[in-house]
Formats: sequence, structure tokens, C-alpha cells
Amino acid sequence: MSMDRIDAGFGDVLDRAGQLGAGGSVTPTASNVRADWSPASWRTKPAMHIPADYPDMAKLDAVEKQLSSYPPLVFAGEARTLMSRLADVAHGKAFLLQGGDCAESFKEFHPNNIRDTFRLILQMAAAMTFAGGKPVVKVGRIAGQFAKPRSSPIEEIGGVTLPSYRGDNINGMEFTAEARTPDPQRLVQAYAQSAATLNLLRAFAQGGYASLANVHRWMLGFVERSPAAERYRALAARISDAMDFMAACGITPETTPALSQTEFYTSHEALLLGYEQAMTREDSTRPGEYYDTGAHMVWIGDRTRQLDGAHVEFCSGIRNPVGMKCGPSLAPDDMMRLIDRLNPDNIPGRLTLIARFGSDKVESGLPKLVRAVQNEGRTVVWSSDPMHGNIEKTDGGYKTRPFDRILNEVKSFMDVVEAEGAHPGGIHLEMTGQDVTECTGGAHQISALDLQDRYHTHCDPRLNNEQALELAFLLAEKLAAKRKS
Repeated sequence: MSMDRIDAGFGDVLDRAGQLGAGGSVTPTASNVRADWSPASWRTKPAMHIPADYPDMAKLDAVEKQLSSYPPLVFAGEARTLMSRLADVAHGKAFLLQGGDCAESFKEFHPNNIRDTFRLILQMAAAMTFAGGKPVVKVGRIAGQFAKPRSSPIEEIGGVTLPSYRGDNINGMEFTAEARTPDPQRLVQAYAQSAATLNLLRAFAQGGYASLANVHRWMLGFVERSPAAERYRALAARISDAMDFMAACGITPETTPALSQTEFYTSHEALLLGYEQAMTREDSTRPGEYYDTGAHMVWIGDRTRQLDGAHVEFCSGIRNPVGMKCGPSLAPDDMMRLIDRLNPDNIPGRLTLIARFGSDKVESGLPKLVRAVQNEGRTVVWSSDPMHGNIEKTDGGYKTRPFDRILNEVKSFMDVVEAEGAHPGGIHLEMTGQDVTECTGGAHQISALDLQDRYHTHCDPRLNNEQALELAFLLAEKLAAKRKS
């Protein structure tokens, strides 16, 4: 059996065996696959933000062919299970937490960094689950989030002009002609790093590290360290009481294995379509259906969602859950055409619309989009990306994101979506488990002058561990208030 037909069989075995991402009902997928679609049909369409300046295109073709023979990173059955979880989100029965690095790097690849991001997501999810009374679907921007669209294809420093840095799977960050030259071999390194990352995530998720007792202990540590401890202590105490009650009833990780395991999924922007095509496999149990096995979920960026473009063409044919960024430039009619293309059968959980407006534009731009979806009876997940519309530059030349603006965008998003009769189902964050200083504000009041202390991002500024947890607790308060109303 060829490698491009092998993944789904194993995926279905994993569904039955209860491996990572398995269990529960599986959302049906559409059977009427477009006859004119193939994993390579995107090549006939205009492709934005994909570098065309590889010095040796034959070498790029050879690397992509090599990757197409490699084992899948995820299985079709796992992607289908995630779609069923996202269907619950779309119906208001769960909440989506999606977060991780702006852009993964080769230099910072370390098990501790993977561990810390995983741990941060678990802590955030625990607070939101308890406050909201609903399960949280945990999806990392990890194990494949390398490539980034850039506003300009070139960068000039000191009179020297070079290609822009596009992510470690394309070129290097160092400002030299050699580093900035796209190198196809970087795709192989990105695949290897993604495989190793997924291997560790699976071990963390299933091997006891994700125990609810561990997560709660980490959360208590955050509360004690936070300058806003008094605000969060009440919620932490209620969680402690609930866990003590469960233990008294004999419900512990030792007696209930589910308390020591979790489901965790991966995602990235499907930007570099040659790589995505190489990772796409036909489902061996559902002929004619294809899955991008590089991640459980992929999304289309705000800059690459052209209806006749390559990225929409590619994502319209794969059967993974897909996301689409929606910003101020997206008109309701255009959005509905994109929804028709990406989810013509209106499958719950198939499409996540990720709103990224900026805190000052949500209330004017988002209502008409939500209203259009509601009027047409479409079932989607509404998620908020409060990061990309809130970037500003300091006098010192650092890009940053003020925490207050991020929080305000999330609050406005939830209010707007609810007011239009839909479910504000998720949040999409660029964050890290590390103690960086890249976003200003938060309980520790990081200032513009503090940014120079630990500004480590390879692209855009990320929330650090304390800021991300603070946002989770503030969101938990809002979820709890909604639950009581």
C-alpha cells in the first residue's frame, strides 16, 4: 500500500483504541468531493505569500517529493474527532482554546519550551472549564507553525536590501544574503521538528503529566505569584474545594484514568502549500477524501483568503477542520462566498471563523459578518484572534501589543457575537510558556522600556505565561457570569 493511502486506516484504529484525539462520536464528512480538485490543483491558482525566489526549483520539487513519502504526522481519524469536538463548540456545548507561538523556530526548539506551552494551555483550559461549565477543546499553534506572511518581500537595513525573513522552514532570520536565501532543505528540518514535537505532546497528554492534580498545582502557583492574586484566589479556591470533594468520593487520577489524560490537537496556518500538498494523503477507508496530515487543523490567513486563490482552493478539498481569518477588509457577501466554497455542506465543526479586527474596530466590523452567517443558517465556530489587530510600535522600535487592547477585543467579540444570537466559541492567541517581555501591560505592568529585557520572538510579540493565564482568568470570570445569567 502506498504512503498516500496509509494514514486513515491507522487513524480509524486509533479512534477505536482510544489514542490521542480519539473517542466520542465522529462527525460525518461530505461524500460529494469536487471532481476538479486534487492536492495539486492549487498550483493553477494565484498564490499569495509563497516565495518564488528559490534559487533551484528542481531541488524544491525533489524535497517536496521526498516529504510526500514520509509518514503522516497526524491521522485522519484524529482530524475527524477534532471536527466532532468543534461541532460541539459550534453548537454552544464547548469552548475552543487555540494558542502557541507566532512562529516556531529551529533555534528555540527544546523539550522544555514544548512542555511549558503545553502546560500553559492546560492551565488556561482548566480555569475556563470550571468557570464556564463546558469542556474546552485544546488546539496548539505548534508542530508546524513555521511560515509567516510578510507585509513586504524585502527588508532594508543600513542601505542593504535583502529578502524578508519568512519563517524558519523557508529562510533564516540573520540579516545576511546566505541566511535570507530560501533553502528547500529547511522543509525537511521543519518536518523532523514537528514529528519530535508531536511525539512529546502525545506523551505529555497520555502519560500522566496532564493530570488534573498537576494542572491545579501549577495554577495555584500562578495565583500566588500574580500581583492580582486576590482577584483570582476565589476561583482557585472553588476549584480546590471541587477537587477535594471529588477525592473524598474516590474520584482521583488513580481510580479515574481520564483525570490524568487529555485530548490535545495541533494546528498551523496552511501558508506554504507545497509542504501542505506533500503532507496530504487520501483516506484509505474513504476513497476520494483527502487529509492534510501535517496537522489536525489548518487555517487560511487574512492575507491569503482570495476566493479564486491557491489557499482557498487547497483548503476547499481537504477534509480537516479548517479556519479562516476574518478582518475589517472582509465584506459579508465575500465571506458568504468563501463559506460556500469551504463548507458547502454546512458540516458542523468543519469551519472556524477567526475574527481579527483590533479592539477599536470589532463593534463596527464584526456584527455584519455574524448577522450574515446567522441569516443564512450556517453553522460555524466563532473565535477571536485579539492579537493581530492590536500591534503598535514603540519609540524604541519594538513591535508590541498592549494587554488592555487584547482583553478589550475579547470582551467586545463576546458581546457582539452574543448580541447577534450566535455563540462566541473560542479564542486564538499568540503566546508562549516562557517569561518573555514582548506585550506591554498585564498584572506585572510590563512597560515599553521593559521590552528590551527578554524580547525573543522571531516575528510578532507574544503574551508571556503570566499574561496568558491572566487573560484566561479574566475570560473565566466572563464565562462564569454568562453561565449565571
